[in-house]
Amino acid sequence: MTFARPVFAAALALVVVAWPGVLPRAGAADPPKSYAPVVNDDGLLTQPWFVESFLELKDDLAEAKTSGKRLAIFWEQRGCPYCREMHTVNFADPEINDYVRSHFAVLQLNIYGSRKVTDFDGQELEERTLARKYGVVFTPTIQFFPDDPAAVVGKPGNTVEVARMPGYFKPFHFLSMFEYVFDKEYKKQPFQAFLQARAERLRAQGKDVKIW
Repeated sequence: MTFARPVFAAALALVVVAWPGVLPRAGAADPPKSYAPVVNDDGLLTQPWFVESFLELKDDLAEAKTSGKRLAIFWEQRGCPYCREMHTVNFADPEINDYVRSHFAVLQLNIYGSRKVTDFDGQELEERTLARKYGVVFTPTIQFFPDDPAAVVGKPGNTVEVARMPGYFKPFHFLSMFEYVFDKEYKKQPFQAFLQARAERLRAQGKDVKIW
Protein backbone atom coordinates (compact mmCIF):
# COMPACT_ATOMS: atom_id res chain seq x y z
CA MET A 1 0.00 0.00 0.00
CA THR A 2 1.41 3.41 -0.95
CA PHE A 3 0.65 6.86 0.35
CA ALA A 4 -1.19 9.38 -1.79
CA ARG A 5 1.04 11.53 -3.94
CA PRO A 6 1.65 14.84 -2.21
CA VAL A 7 1.56 18.09 -4.11
CA PHE A 8 3.57 20.85 -2.55
CA ALA A 9 2.82 24.34 -3.74
CA ALA A 10 6.04 25.67 -2.29
CA ALA A 11 8.01 22.96 -4.04
CA LEU A 12 6.58 24.13 -7.34
CA ALA A 13 8.05 27.64 -7.10
CA LEU A 14 9.13 28.46 -10.61
CA VAL A 15 12.10 30.49 -11.72
CA VAL A 16 12.51 31.33 -15.38
CA VAL A 17 16.12 31.32 -16.57
CA ALA A 18 17.54 32.60 -19.83
CA TRP A 19 17.77 30.14 -22.68
CA PRO A 20 21.35 28.89 -22.83
CA GLY A 21 23.55 29.45 -25.82
CA VAL A 22 23.51 27.24 -28.88
CA LEU A 23 23.28 23.64 -27.72
CA PRO A 24 24.53 20.51 -29.49
CA ARG A 25 22.07 18.08 -31.01
CA ALA A 26 21.21 14.86 -29.17
CA GLY A 27 23.81 12.23 -29.89
CA ALA A 28 26.70 14.69 -29.83
CA ALA A 29 29.59 13.82 -27.57
CA ASP A 30 29.00 14.91 -24.00
CA PRO A 31 32.07 16.85 -22.77
CA PRO A 32 33.43 15.27 -19.57
CA LYS A 33 31.81 16.75 -16.50
CA SER A 34 30.00 19.42 -18.51
CA TYR A 35 26.54 18.15 -17.50
CA ALA A 36 25.17 20.14 -20.43
CA PRO A 37 21.81 19.29 -22.00
CA VAL A 38 21.45 18.66 -25.71
CA VAL A 39 18.55 19.20 -28.11
CA ASN A 40 16.69 16.22 -29.57
CA ASP A 41 14.86 15.92 -32.87
CA ASP A 42 11.63 17.26 -31.32
CA GLY A 43 13.43 20.38 -30.13
CA LEU A 44 13.30 19.26 -26.49
CA LEU A 45 16.21 19.74 -24.15
CA THR A 46 17.40 16.31 -23.08
CA GLN A 47 20.26 14.54 -21.34
CA PRO A 48 22.61 12.49 -23.52
CA TRP A 49 22.27 9.54 -21.13
CA PHE A 50 18.46 9.28 -21.33
CA VAL A 51 17.48 5.84 -22.61
CA GLU A 52 17.05 5.03 -26.29
CA SER A 53 13.83 3.06 -26.41
CA PHE A 54 11.55 1.15 -28.77
CA LEU A 55 8.76 2.66 -26.60
CA GLU A 56 7.53 -0.66 -25.24
CA LEU A 57 7.09 0.33 -21.60
CA LYS A 58 7.11 -3.18 -20.17
CA ASP A 59 10.42 -3.84 -21.93
CA ASP A 60 11.86 -0.55 -20.65
CA LEU A 61 10.88 -1.49 -17.11
CA ALA A 62 12.38 -4.98 -17.46
CA GLU A 63 15.65 -3.53 -18.79
CA ALA A 64 15.79 -1.00 -15.96
CA LYS A 65 15.27 -3.82 -13.44
CA THR A 66 18.05 -5.87 -15.00
CA SER A 67 20.46 -2.94 -14.71
CA GLY A 68 19.51 -2.30 -11.06
CA LYS A 69 17.67 0.92 -11.87
CA ARG A 70 14.14 2.30 -11.57
CA LEU A 71 12.11 3.49 -14.54
CA ALA A 72 11.00 7.12 -14.72
CA ILE A 73 9.10 8.85 -17.52
CA PHE A 74 9.82 12.55 -18.06
CA TRP A 75 6.97 14.34 -19.83
CA GLU A 76 8.21 17.52 -21.49
CA GLN A 77 7.45 19.86 -24.39
CA ARG A 78 9.35 22.17 -26.68
CA GLY A 79 9.81 25.68 -25.31
CA CYS A 80 8.80 24.76 -21.74
CA PRO A 81 10.70 27.18 -19.44
CA TYR A 82 10.36 24.91 -16.42
CA CYS A 83 11.71 21.92 -18.36
CA ARG A 84 14.59 24.18 -19.36
CA GLU A 85 15.29 25.01 -15.73
CA MET A 86 15.21 21.35 -14.80
CA HIS A 87 17.90 20.65 -17.40
CA THR A 88 20.04 23.78 -16.99
CA VAL A 89 19.82 24.12 -13.20
CA ASN A 90 18.97 20.77 -11.60
CA PHE A 91 20.89 18.54 -13.98
CA ALA A 92 23.78 21.01 -14.02
CA ASP A 93 24.39 19.97 -10.41
CA PRO A 94 26.85 17.04 -10.56
CA GLU A 95 25.33 15.38 -7.47
CA ILE A 96 21.87 15.36 -9.00
CA ASN A 97 23.02 14.40 -12.48
CA ASP A 98 25.19 11.53 -11.24
CA TYR A 99 22.56 10.19 -8.84
CA VAL A 100 19.73 10.12 -11.36
CA ARG A 101 21.98 8.73 -14.10
CA SER A 102 23.22 5.95 -11.81
CA HIS A 103 19.89 4.93 -10.29
CA PHE A 104 17.24 5.58 -12.95
CA ALA A 105 16.47 4.67 -16.53
CA VAL A 106 14.85 7.85 -17.81
CA LEU A 107 12.48 7.76 -20.77
CA GLN A 108 11.63 11.21 -22.12
CA LEU A 109 8.24 11.63 -23.83
CA ASN A 110 6.75 14.65 -25.59
CA ILE A 111 3.36 15.65 -24.23
CA TYR A 112 2.40 16.72 -27.79
CA GLY A 113 4.41 14.03 -29.58
CA SER A 114 3.20 11.58 -32.20
CA ARG A 115 5.51 8.62 -31.60
CA LYS A 116 3.69 5.36 -30.87
CA VAL A 117 4.15 4.08 -27.29
CA THR A 118 2.93 0.72 -26.01
CA ASP A 119 1.55 1.01 -22.50
CA PHE A 120 2.01 -1.70 -19.88
CA ASP A 121 -1.52 -2.89 -20.68
CA GLY A 122 -0.57 -3.48 -24.32
CA GLN A 123 -2.44 -0.48 -25.73
CA GLU A 124 -0.46 1.39 -28.40
CA LEU A 125 -1.03 5.14 -28.39
CA GLU A 126 0.65 8.28 -29.64
CA GLU A 127 2.55 10.17 -26.95
CA ARG A 128 -0.04 12.95 -26.80
CA THR A 129 -2.87 10.44 -26.38
CA LEU A 130 -0.95 8.51 -23.74
CA ALA A 131 -0.39 11.78 -21.87
CA ARG A 132 -4.15 12.34 -21.74
CA LYS A 133 -4.70 8.75 -20.64
CA TYR A 134 -2.23 9.27 -17.79
CA GLY A 135 -3.70 12.63 -16.80
CA VAL A 136 -0.51 14.51 -17.68
CA VAL A 137 -1.55 18.06 -18.50
CA PHE A 138 1.57 20.19 -17.90
CA THR A 139 5.34 19.90 -18.09
CA PRO A 140 7.58 18.78 -16.66
CA THR A 141 5.74 15.85 -15.11
CA ILE A 142 7.73 12.84 -13.93
CA GLN A 143 6.19 9.43 -13.30
CA PHE A 144 7.96 6.75 -11.28
CA PHE A 145 7.17 3.06 -11.63
CA PRO A 146 7.57 -0.13 -9.54
CA ASP A 147 10.77 -2.12 -9.85
CA ASP A 148 8.85 -5.39 -10.27
CA PRO A 149 7.84 -6.04 -13.90
CA ALA A 150 5.13 -8.44 -12.73
CA ALA A 151 3.39 -5.59 -10.89
CA VAL A 152 2.59 -3.69 -14.09
CA VAL A 153 1.58 -6.43 -16.54
CA GLY A 154 -1.76 -5.69 -18.17
CA LYS A 155 -2.27 -2.44 -16.27
CA PRO A 156 -2.26 1.18 -17.48
CA GLY A 157 0.85 3.05 -16.37
CA ASN A 158 -1.03 5.69 -14.42
CA THR A 159 -2.58 3.01 -12.19
CA VAL A 160 0.75 1.46 -11.21
CA GLU A 161 3.01 4.48 -10.78
CA VAL A 162 4.45 4.71 -7.27
CA ALA A 163 4.99 8.47 -7.27
CA ARG A 164 4.59 11.48 -9.51
CA MET A 165 6.49 14.78 -9.61
CA PRO A 166 3.77 17.22 -10.71
CA GLY A 167 5.79 20.11 -12.07
CA TYR A 168 9.21 21.63 -11.56
CA PHE A 169 10.86 20.96 -8.20
CA LYS A 170 13.80 22.99 -6.94
CA PRO A 171 17.10 21.03 -6.70
CA PHE A 172 16.77 19.86 -3.07
CA HIS A 173 13.21 18.61 -3.56
CA PHE A 174 14.11 17.16 -6.96
CA LEU A 175 16.96 14.99 -5.69
CA SER A 176 14.97 14.09 -2.58
CA MET A 177 12.15 12.69 -4.71
CA PHE A 178 14.51 10.43 -6.63
CA GLU A 179 16.03 9.16 -3.39
CA TYR A 180 12.52 8.70 -1.96
CA VAL A 181 11.56 6.48 -4.88
CA PHE A 182 14.79 4.51 -5.24
CA ASP A 183 14.89 3.70 -1.52
CA LYS A 184 11.18 2.76 -1.60
CA GLU A 185 10.39 5.23 1.14
CA TYR A 186 6.95 5.71 -0.45
CA LYS A 187 6.03 2.42 1.22
CA LYS A 188 6.80 3.89 4.64
CA GLN A 189 5.94 7.58 4.69
CA PRO A 190 4.59 10.49 2.65
CA PHE A 191 7.11 12.53 0.70
CA GLN A 192 6.78 15.61 2.91
CA ALA A 193 7.85 13.65 6.00
CA PHE A 194 10.79 12.15 4.10
CA LEU A 195 11.79 15.60 2.85
CA GLN A 196 11.80 17.12 6.32
CA ALA A 197 13.75 14.22 7.81
CA ARG A 198 16.34 14.41 5.05
CA ALA A 199 16.81 18.15 5.58
CA GLU A 200 17.25 17.69 9.33
CA ARG A 201 19.73 14.84 8.82
CA LEU A 202 21.87 16.88 6.44
CA ARG A 203 21.84 19.91 8.73
CA ALA A 204 22.96 17.69 11.60
CA GLN A 205 25.92 16.71 9.42
CA GLY A 206 26.80 20.38 9.04
CA LYS A 207 25.64 20.65 5.45
CA ASP A 208 23.88 23.66 3.98
CA VAL A 209 20.35 22.78 2.96
CA LYS A 210 18.66 25.07 0.45
CA ILE A 211 14.99 24.28 0.81
CA TRP A 212 13.71 27.11 -1.39
